[in-house]
Amino acid sequence: MKEKQDLGEQAISTAAEVGLKSQLDEADNLEVDVRTDPGKLVQGELESVEIEGDGLVMEKDLRTEELDVDIDSIAIDPLKATFGDIELKHPTDAQFHVVLTEKDIERAFNSQYIKQKLQNLRVKIDGKQTPVNVKKVNFTIPDNQKIALSAETQIVETGETKQVAFTAVPKTTEGGNRVSLENVEYSQGKKASPELTKALLNSASELLDLRNFELEGMKLRLQQLNLQKGKLTLEAEAHVEEFPD
Repeated sequence: MKEKQDLGEQAISTAAEVGLKSQLDEADNLEVDVRTDPGKLVQGELESVEIEGDGLVMEKDLRTEELDVDIDSIAIDPLKATFGDIELKHPTDAQFHVVLTEKDIERAFNSQYIKQKLQNLRVKIDGKQTPVNVKKVNFTIPDNQKIALSAETQIVETGETKQVAFTAVPKTTEGGNRVSLENVEYSQGKKASPELTKALLNSASELLDLRNFELEGMKLRLQQLNLQKGKLTLEAEAHVEEFPD
């Protein structure tokens, strides 16, 4: 159980929570826990800040099951802080942790934002370029090695539907911003055209771009990616230039 905050810590925590919530579409639970010594607070020194969120909906209708940010040793303007304006004297680094469930990722795949990018795709069928729509995407994480993706597609001209299904291995991309899906293996009888596969892989990479999780004033660099059955965890280093307010 966390120790009770004093009034100064509470005031800064509350101001930060309000600022963070203004950046989110939804939040089941969001808490900011500021810790410091009263004497240090007068000088604008915060010993630690912990941000914990559950069920946060970020950009592109992307929901996170858990989101945690741990920041040590922050220097702020103490006078501005008394009025709820938390201004960093200099940038600081933090540890960032986010958990996505397979249902979170599937929801984002079927959001309007991604769906519109998967319409009228020009794919080669029987040697002819044909417009195809992706109707629905199913996304699962069956084990700690790979993801499984299946999609119902429809040929625009005929209305004929086809099922596409494959597994792939998530890898971090150079630069540490995105997750790419590699080593694609198709399910028997459900192979897709290269163009359709590429469109689905690009959409997955766009959803798993760390910039979708960056709060205002924060830059993330991916350090580690972990898969467990049903969920994906991203660990990143955060460079914080502004405090949310």
